[in-house]
Amino acid sequence: MVFVTQTATKVFVDVETAVEFFRKIRIHNEVMVTDEKQLAGCIDHTLLAPTATREQIKQLCEEAKTYGFHAVSVNGRWVALAAELLAGSKVAVDGVVSLPLGADSTKIKVAQAQDAIFAGADEIDMVADLASIIEGDTAYLLNQLHAVLKVCRSMRPPVILKVIIESAALTRDQKIFACRIAQQAGVDFIKTSTGLHPAGGATVEDIKLMKETAPNCRIKAAGGIRTAKQTLEMLEAGAERIGTSSSVQIINEFRAGRLNDDTNSRQNR
Repeated sequence: MVFVTQTATKVFVDVETAVEFFRKIRIHNEVMVTDEKQLAGCIDHTLLAPTATREQIKQLCEEAKTYGFHAVSVNGRWVALAAELLAGSKVAVDGVVSLPLGADSTKIKVAQAQDAIFAGADEIDMVADLASIIEGDTAYLLNQLHAVLKVCRSMRPPVILKVIIESAALTRDQKIFACRIAQQAGVDFIKTSTGLHPAGGATVEDIKLMKETAPNCRIKAAGGIRTAKQTLEMLEAGAERIGTSSSVQIINEFRAGRLNDDTNSRQNR
């Protein structure tokens, strides 16, 4: 069973009100993924290669509109172009911050988030400070999340914040720590991976652990998701959003009913 979270549109008068709204008000509608439109609406169509060109970004945006993906996820270099190309459509623009390492200072992450938002980003995917997770530095991690979240919540309408914890690189205790701090901060999503770390990407086990540890946060699965079968497994485990560069392939597989063959996934790992 897949749960899709929908949040009512609201204009906030201050940051505290916005934080409390996103922390406490969550309207859950139980939805079975039975058609490609529902599946596509769970996907962030992603192109984060540093060699991506203008024409490739245009193609990404056209595919997102054609297939009905929730968002396109692009590097800061391309946020403004994506926002221009998607203006008037239902597709959101997702800008990344501190990708792929997450080791930038809080000041730099805040500036990157502001830059992406002013360029047209509706959502921010930010890599968490992995050192603070590994060391169990609650104060540093919480302060950084609050600082970027403050920027996102000060916008009208508020900008969604997804925090990437690079789960494959962490121990179980470190994953639990990261999820608890993210929930305490009040972020919207906890995301498994950048998809660029050598340790790997999303797993069903990590999705379940993250959802159990931080039930007030939504979960985005990303990293190594290349088939319809994998996508449905992640959603069934508790993810509400999927980040992948194989979005079109996934929808085409779903259309064709190819849900039992993960050969391509194994070959591409």
